Amino acid sequence: MRIKRGVNGVKKRRKILKLAKGYFGCKSKNYRIAREAVMKSLNYAYIGRKRRKRDMRSLWIARINAGARENGLSYSKLMHGLKVAGIELNRKMLADLAVTDAAAFAEICSKAKAAI
Repeated sequence: MRIKRGVNGVKKRRKILKLAKGYFGCKSKNYRIAREAVMKSLNYAYIGRKRRKRDMRSLWIARINAGARENGLSYSKLMHGLKVAGIELNRKMLADLAVTDAAAFAEICSKAKAAI
């Protein structure tokens, strides 16, 4: 009795074509082209997850800098003042305060200014 090996190949192709669903033209129909498109897409997604962390950090820094300048400090002076004052707030929280609660952020800035 011979063994037919079609099942696993079909599964593999179906998996790739399912991932390529919604792609334009042959990229969603033709297995060979779909496989290349899916590999590239997965690579872009991997890179994007790394990029998002960088992008968010730069956004937080821009927001903190804008808030600090309203209170008469630069970003670097503010961060130095916070370090000297022993205030350990991460950039995400500082940016959130700068956007949502200006009074609390002004208080933090005044403490940082006093510590310098």
